[in-house]
Amino acid sequence: MIQNDQELAAMRERLANVEKVLETLRKSACPEEWHALSLGYRLEIERMLGEILDYLVQGAPARSPA
Repeated sequence: MIQNDQELAAMRERLANVEKVLETLRKSACPEEWHALSLGYRLEIERMLGEILDYLVQGAPARSPA
């Protein structure tokens, strides 16, 4: 679970890396094997997106001093 903005940035970076791997595999994978090959990556991307969204919507935003 993401605890702060630094962890959020790290998760977004990991998400981008997994997406790049999936994009690369999409160009070279055998069509017959694509579904099985891509499923694990898809699940990991969905898990990471869920963590990001959970962090972004938890609690009230901090107010900056006026």
